[in-house]
Amino acid sequence: MKTPPLNFALLGAAGYIAPRHMEAIRATGNKLIAALDPSDSVGIIDSYFPDAHFFTEFERFDRHIEKMRRKDKSNSIDYVSICSPNYLHDAHIRFAFRSGAAAICEKPLVLNPWNLDGLQDIEQATGRKAYNILQLRHHPTIMELHQKHANSEKHLNIDLTYITSRGNWYLHSWKGDDSKSGGIATNIGVHFFDMLGWILGKHISTAVYLKTPTKVSGTTQFAKGTVRWFLSIDSNDLPKVALDKEQRTFRSIKIDNQELEFSGGFTDLHTTSYKEILAGNGFGLEDARQCIEIVYGIREAKISALSGDYHPYLKGSQ
Repeated sequence: MKTPPLNFALLGAAGYIAPRHMEAIRATGNKLIAALDPSDSVGIIDSYFPDAHFFTEFERFDRHIEKMRRKDKSNSIDYVSICSPNYLHDAHIRFAFRSGAAAICEKPLVLNPWNLDGLQDIEQATGRKAYNILQLRHHPTIMELHQKHANSEKHLNIDLTYITSRGNWYLHSWKGDDSKSGGIATNIGVHFFDMLGWILGKHISTAVYLKTPTKVSGTTQFAKGTVRWFLSIDSNDLPKVALDKEQRTFRSIKIDNQELEFSGGFTDLHTTSYKEILAGNGFGLEDARQCIEIVYGIREAKISALSGDYHPYLKGSQ
């Protein structure tokens, strides 16, 4: 007998990443029955679930979800997908639990490590689960690296450069407010710190050398490696190789001075993440703890003096 589709609700339907969640819900054979966003620029829903109920006010969305839970069990919510601004994630996870649903949340799962503790208490009380989209752990190249170094004692030296150009709007939005986004390291870097920790093991320490509203750099020590990193949303930081190709994003990971090729393979990672979550193999609160602790530490860190020949613009990338 065919399993009936699961019911999903989505918070943050107008966000950049929301279509990937809609595609993942559809690709896994499930349905989106309600969505919320303060903005009504959500025509993208027509491409996936045109019959989904849509709300611009949380209170009416909440009332609708509760009514379905109490009066029509066939339409009660099984999962809440969370694509809302970062600072709302823990509140929206709690909403999912109160609604009798599990939560699938975009990065970062929360902004502060202690938020995880509170959510763990509610998980235990409700029996519900919160899952984090840590899609780089599903990338074939990263999975191969993880497996290769799982039992290795070799210490790796890694250079990470990630520049993703953003316009003037960025700093005037919630993303430019550290109290809401967590800052550059959190908003664009948390997946990379999770990925690096997954490969290199326990986080030992982090030093921050540069921290502005548009860029941040430093060095992070893990049990099995040292990572020099530079993250930026400033298009002026793009290297010539990106400018020559008219690319507004540049990503480079060098392991012991050898470039890691993983430019492809990103298209379906959200769908893969959903498949794993629905199969009971998703990444939960504790899986996200180390990367949350790292980016929180970067946000709170004082600037350290540069040492050796390190420069935030990694040599050879220009």
